[in-house]
Amino acid sequence: MSTHTNSSSKPKNARSKRALAKKEAKLVENVKSALFVPGSTTNKMLHDTMCDLMALKKPQAKKFTKKNEVRPFEDASELEFFAEKNDTSLMVLSTHNKKRPNTLIFTRFFNHKVYDMIELSIQDNYKLLSDFKKMTFTLGLKPMFTFNGPAFDSHPVFQHLKSLFLDFYRGEETDLQDVAGLQHIIALSVGEITDSNEESAKNLPLVHFRVYKLKSYRSGQKVPRIEIDEIGPRFDFKIGRRTGPAPEVEKDANQKPKQLEARVKKNVSTDFMGDKVARIHVGNQDLGKLQTRKMKGLKPKYDQDSDFDEAEDAEYDEIEESESKRQKA
Repeated sequence: MSTHTNSSSKPKNARSKRALAKKEAKLVENVKSALFVPGSTTNKMLHDTMCDLMALKKPQAKKFTKKNEVRPFEDASELEFFAEKNDTSLMVLSTHNKKRPNTLIFTRFFNHKVYDMIELSIQDNYKLLSDFKKMTFTLGLKPMFTFNGPAFDSHPVFQHLKSLFLDFYRGEETDLQDVAGLQHIIALSVGEITDSNEESAKNLPLVHFRVYKLKSYRSGQKVPRIEIDEIGPRFDFKIGRRTGPAPEVEKDANQKPKQLEARVKKNVSTDFMGDKVARIHVGNQDLGKLQTRKMKGLKPKYDQDSDFDEAEDAEYDEIEESESKRQKA
């Protein structure tokens, strides 16, 4: 999902020129940065929670220190101003009140305008990083993801959540594969949903957010023995309000540049077994003009169904001899 647009203003100096160049649209977008904004009604628990979530996102993360009076579902203009000023496409706002306690509002932006939002309330059985053993992993590594539960592939709300967290912690895109870089796992789990068409937040199950450290041991074989330890943070989210993107905005956000689209090869396809199948077009062949006289096995004297004629065989030999002389010349 692209987040930058070309600016119509002309840069006044080299510094502003470099700043505008960073905001221009690119074929391969930069890693999305996240902005953590404390609301006017936040508390210490939400502050610690955002610090833990930001630790998983670093170094593409920034946090405000002052509280901000923002009501994103009523007026999102303040969030859009923060997004454009800080050149960010992801944002987390913390709020707390009696009706919606300990709530985080995850927001994505497209062209510095709100793309979608979802409200997640943290349940009381949470655990922060400080509550676990101090096991860390290298900063900036791409995490592995597991989504446990069929709802992540079938229910629109949980499809939204899956897309959000993949977008949030995706990291830099690369073709390099190094097993040593696979050090932690972000796991999201959800229980069964009785009515798949029901989108009311009251009837939706909780989303369980867990983070694990991957540890490998010698097993005496080529493949090492793998174990995982939970390192935190641990949250159970209750889904609240949410807004999705407009169809035309979603279409523009998911559009790929023509330079990155795979070129379709003519007359080449793949069958249901995964094998590549190609069609080759050739001109019409006239078998009557096919040269077969040099083949000894096609002489009449080797044909068991026809009468052998010595004169005809001599004629064949004479033709072969003249043809060979012509090729040598």
